[in-house]
Amino acid sequence: MTPSHPRLPGLALATLALACPPAFSAPVDPDVFAQARREGVVDALIVLRDQSAPSLAPLDGDADYKLRRRALVDALRSRASTQQAGLRGWFGARGIEYRAYWIANMIWARLPAGDLAALARRADVARVAANPRIAARLPLPEGRPTATAVPLAIEWGVAKIDAPRVWSAGFDGQGVVIGGEDTGYQWDHPALKSQYRGWDGSAADHAYNWHDAVHSNADTNVCGVDSPFPCDDYGHGTHTAGTFAGDDGAGHQIGVAPGAQWIGCRNMDGGIGTPARYVECMQWMLAPTDADDANPDPDKAPDVVSNSWTCTSDEGCTTGDELAAAVDNLVAGGLFFVAGAANEGPACGTIANEPAILDASFVVGMTDSSDALDADSSRGPAPGTGRIRPDVSAPGVGILSSVPGDDYGVMSGTSMATPHVAGAAALLMSVNPALKGHPQRVADLLRSTAATGDVTDPWNSGCGGLTMASWPNYQAGYGRIDAYAAAVLADTILKDGFDGAGQ
Repeated sequence: MTPSHPRLPGLALATLALACPPAFSAPVDPDVFAQARREGVVDALIVLRDQSAPSLAPLDGDADYKLRRRALVDALRSRASTQQAGLRGWFGARGIEYRAYWIANMIWARLPAGDLAALARRADVARVAANPRIAARLPLPEGRPTATAVPLAIEWGVAKIDAPRVWSAGFDGQGVVIGGEDTGYQWDHPALKSQYRGWDGSAADHAYNWHDAVHSNADTNVCGVDSPFPCDDYGHGTHTAGTFAGDDGAGHQIGVAPGAQWIGCRNMDGGIGTPARYVECMQWMLAPTDADDANPDPDKAPDVVSNSWTCTSDEGCTTGDELAAAVDNLVAGGLFFVAGAANEGPACGTIANEPAILDASFVVGMTDSSDALDADSSRGPAPGTGRIRPDVSAPGVGILSSVPGDDYGVMSGTSMATPHVAGAAALLMSVNPALKGHPQRVADLLRSTAATGDVTDPWNSGCGGLTMASWPNYQAGYGRIDAYAAAVLADTILKDGFDGAGQ
């Protein structure tokens, strides 16, 4: 528990803030001072100086991906243990509540404002960043299903990307695990229960299959904190999971990869996320833990991670590097990291927040049933990178999928487009298991086979000097994904024998 400390007088805090630049070794985000003035305590991320990628020599890129992942996790944990020892001891001696991370070399702490100056003068601290609780702008259900808005045999988005033709060839995501980081999940929803890795057909075991990164919240919600089983207090996560793997076994095929398994981590409560929660879920994905959040096992990591959220400056992601090390290490560990472009379009340059601006992310825009880009879909160029973003586009408008309460609902957003891509990646890995652990190869396949012929942008004539007559472009990326075309190419270039069933 966080010990109780008196507030510092407002004048003292103001003086401290003014003295910050010359007096401190590490920069302190202005929002940290603002919270100190308001509350007398600070909820912050302490970023250490060493954020470099660990050397895995003599293992090269073609080494067994699980061997590389184990080596990476060992190296990251060892660095954190060594380099964070002084800070952890400092927090412990003062009775300060903290949580240390190793996927990025940083520590979350809730400390009294009076300790801020001493912390920022430490030589091992590179920066003190804010960690505010801000409501994310997530899609909500567009009304309850009516008699004409119930799950189809195959939902339109699943059909649009030609996933059923991959199924007909014998590949529906079997042998692949998709991880979701979101508002949580109703794991026993009829469309999700059979695919949940923690369900063996007769009993549930949530160890290594579920983690709740919500350890405190300001408002009571149905999931509370540290939920021992998957729970969704918003509905958004359950909807995305239905799109990447949902199938109720009764003819309602809402998911792109219904033969895949899924696991989940809650990084928002009531739609509210923080950088610390985002980092914690990424760490858990790289090496899932048991029910006591102990004994991390990188061999139990998923193959694909679906991320339908963004971290804005309001949420504490102010410099563009708060989540970078975590995403880089997740991808270095062989996980395909899919992220929504966000819903700030149709203007150019609206892909502006983490994780979509990070090079290691595979970024997704959204199209409707006629392959037109939606007005809300964020467009590139993303600041600070010359890469084409979004990478691809996928169905995201009017998507019917699972929602809590054993129900179904319609939502729209790049949040809905992202799990279409996560599911498509799972299909490719089921076609060719050699793709597991090689996210760049999966990315190349999805880009190179994306459909361009019918994709239009009614809302914007061009971005970054590229129009919709140029492919790739900053509006739809390389095009709208085509799961079947990608599966054929995956088999052709990596595993002989795909017979083209369904053509």
